[in-house]
Amino acid sequence: MKDLKSQASRNTTPGKGGLTPEIQSRIGHQLRAMYDDVVRQGVPERFAELIKKLDTPGGTPQVDNDGGSNDNNGRN
Repeated sequence: MKDLKSQASRNTTPGKGGLTPEIQSRIGHQLRAMYDDVVRQGVPERFAELIKKLDTPGGTPQVDNDGGSNDNNGRN
């Protein structure tokens, strides 16, 4: 990352504040690689189960009520 910053400061035109096409391309490749890794991880099982419950007609997921600060005791 330090390389990109130093290279960006050397390769930009003073006063224009932009990055060269080469730097933009490298940043794009790195962002794509990170995004692809996140996509490959998939959806956690607990989220998949919740989505499945929500998709079933009349299916209401049960929410654990541990008495936390978000508990409104049925009041609106």
